[in-house]
Amino acid sequence: MLKATKALAALAAGALALSACGGGGGGSSSKELKLWHYETQDSAMGVAWNQAIKEFEAAHPGVKVKFEEKSFEQMQKTAPMILNSKDAPDIMEYNKGNATAGLLAKQGLLTDMTAEVTKRGWDKLLPPSVAETAKYDAKGVMGGDKWYGVPNYAEYLQVYYNKSLFDKYGVKVPTTFDEFTKAMDTFVQKGVTPLSNAGAEYPAQQYLYQLALSKADKPWVDRYERYTGKVDFHDPAWTYAANTFNDWVKKGYIAKNSSGLKAEDAGTAFIAGKFPMFFSGSWWYGRYEKEIKNFQWDTFLWPDTKLTLGSSGNLWVVPKGSKNKDLAYDFINITMKKEIQNLLADNGGVPVAGDPAGVKDPKNKKLIENYQTLANNDALGFYPDWPAPAFYDVLVAGTQKLITGSAPPSSVLDGFAKAYNENLSNIGH
Repeated sequence: MLKATKALAALAAGALALSACGGGGGGSSSKELKLWHYETQDSAMGVAWNQAIKEFEAAHPGVKVKFEEKSFEQMQKTAPMILNSKDAPDIMEYNKGNATAGLLAKQGLLTDMTAEVTKRGWDKLLPPSVAETAKYDAKGVMGGDKWYGVPNYAEYLQVYYNKSLFDKYGVKVPTTFDEFTKAMDTFVQKGVTPLSNAGAEYPAQQYLYQLALSKADKPWVDRYERYTGKVDFHDPAWTYAANTFNDWVKKGYIAKNSSGLKAEDAGTAFIAGKFPMFFSGSWWYGRYEKEIKNFQWDTFLWPDTKLTLGSSGNLWVVPKGSKNKDLAYDFINITMKKEIQNLLADNGGVPVAGDPAGVKDPKNKKLIENYQTLANNDALGFYPDWPAPAFYDVLVAGTQKLITGSAPPSSVLDGFAKAYNENLSNIGH
């Protein structure tokens, strides 16, 4: 998914722009490498990338860095136009998935970096399920044969839990799905809604998709995300997910008044101690470390599942029109260094090539170890909105109907199937 919406939540983006001074850019004349990203300066990525910029400049005398503010939303709306103009940056962060990086690759706007990836050994640092989002085929479908991006961080979903509320109501951290539901039953019996949720943005659809993933396997994910076979939205996994989500609302695990809430509402409600649990992405981790002051918290992976939502983070891509591709590759290389990777980890990020032994904070170490467990088991199941442009909105509308009870699960699944199959027709599958 859904790093798209997550990035919107983080809007304030520092874009690093460098532009060529003194034309041409050869010899001893000074250069500026245009580099854009849309992470906040105090986020794990922002901190690590700022350090990477310092190291890059130190290693490239005469190359200057200049900031230019962008936001994810700006890039989503204008990237094809900008990348087709003389104003294209030399390197930029862009969202992964068929509808974003895949679309730009299909349109011929991104550089095929396959040879560079192999030469610099980046492919050796990325597990298959992480590398999959960086490679696209001629139709712009991920998992292809050519590298059009390189991620230097990853993300995955986990259950954040309020240890104080667990202790108050005598609830143990669940290790099985049965214990998970019993824990939620205990909270409901005490008049406490167990799960923080937001129906107007990504959290609700991610609960739904995780329920489906718990009954799925990797070929199921490939059929859904990469169009490798027919997708049946009334198969056992999707049917179980929709029926169970519907049941959770009826049981009070998910609040009926959460249908209009946004991700920020769900995340800050957990910060305020209003809910015992919130199932969401590692992108909240660094913020929770900084902002939660009134209670102890920790995390656990969704129990009894072989697949969990997650993927690489956004990609470093090199536009086709980049005038300084070699410098762009040098910058990517610095962000993959152990020191930068561990700096990212120390600030609550998930490095793709980090070393837990080099991370100081025990919680941050656990964050990386959990990711490595998922990546090594090929357990990253991606995000539900990736298969089609605007499918995110279809999923939002469907899960809102499940929360409000305005449509039965089978009807909601019919809506998903209709939009999904229309997209397949549009792209010639």
